[in-house]
Amino acid sequence: MVTKGFWKGKRVFLTGNTGFKGSWLTIWLLEMGAEVVGYSNEVPTNPSLFEEAGLRNKIQYIEANINDLSTLERSMTESKPDVVFHLAAQPLVRLSYKIPVETYETNVMGTAKVLEAIRKVDSVKSAVIITTDKCYENKEWEFGYREVDPMGGYDPYSSSKGAAELVINSYRNSFFKDTSTLISSARAGNVIGGGDWAEDRLIPDLVRGASSGDKVRIRNPLAIRPWQHVLEPLSGYLLLAEKAFSGDKSVAEAWNFGPEIKDAKNVEWVSDLASDVWGNGKLWELDKENHPHEAKFLKLDISKVYQNLKWTPKWDAETAVTKTVNWYKEFYQNKHNSETIYKLCVADINEYTN
Repeated sequence: MVTKGFWKGKRVFLTGNTGFKGSWLTIWLLEMGAEVVGYSNEVPTNPSLFEEAGLRNKIQYIEANINDLSTLERSMTESKPDVVFHLAAQPLVRLSYKIPVETYETNVMGTAKVLEAIRKVDSVKSAVIITTDKCYENKEWEFGYREVDPMGGYDPYSSSKGAAELVINSYRNSFFKDTSTLISSARAGNVIGGGDWAEDRLIPDLVRGASSGDKVRIRNPLAIRPWQHVLEPLSGYLLLAEKAFSGDKSVAEAWNFGPEIKDAKNVEWVSDLASDVWGNGKLWELDKENHPHEAKFLKLDISKVYQNLKWTPKWDAETAVTKTVNWYKEFYQNKHNSETIYKLCVADINEYTN
């Protein structure tokens, strides 16, 4: 579905390039021959896939804040990108309770400033702005959320992403409607994959615990999420960018890239499977303390992307969890340099695309 030849020589401006998804997208783009300019405030974790895979030396990297509009505009103008991917965000629900203002500044105003910078750069033909499945007003129902359902969000993170979607739609209608620049937004499920070391992420917490011999305390084992491997939504982002670049105005909308409904699994199922794949007994125990509110039930409806873009998931939840845990096993149990870590990701990309 992703056209490898399309990306050869394309100039790509990627915000949030040092993050988990940004690093995987960088590797995929480099493998297809794209020229990547990364823009990010910092390397968010230690270790990080960005550093472990040696990406600092493979791209042009601009270290700056997404809310520094003058630097952002100058960087994008000088880069003359064909395509923009905006992934920079404060991505954690529980952290958003601790730093709500910073979460809104990054996720809402940061998005507005990226769109404002794109307005100043004539070379940009397509832009894909990434939000989240949590942008919807979650009614805890059993149905998958559709792109036309209301934005909302109980916690600061979720509501900031709902607000970002409103900003994207406003800019799209107010400033890009009659231009050659097409703006899409993409909402993904609970993304997993090797190289994510963020705090408060289920599988990273499990493998950290496994490598240190400590069991992880799980807050909501029955909470249901739409689990998917990181390559699934990334393939959707790339597809949107390709179609927008060709002038297909129908993609200048919001899109869900989630798993099949059957792959919306609860936290206990994922934790038990990860324990089995790791192969050293049960990696988790129940956390009985009180914690801030988190949604217990969340699914995405992907009918629109299937009908209009012919996009479907390739790896089910069992495959996604197995691939992810095996990546970490290889990382923790064997010595690697940056090139072998890079090739570890390339191997997954090649298997996925083939």
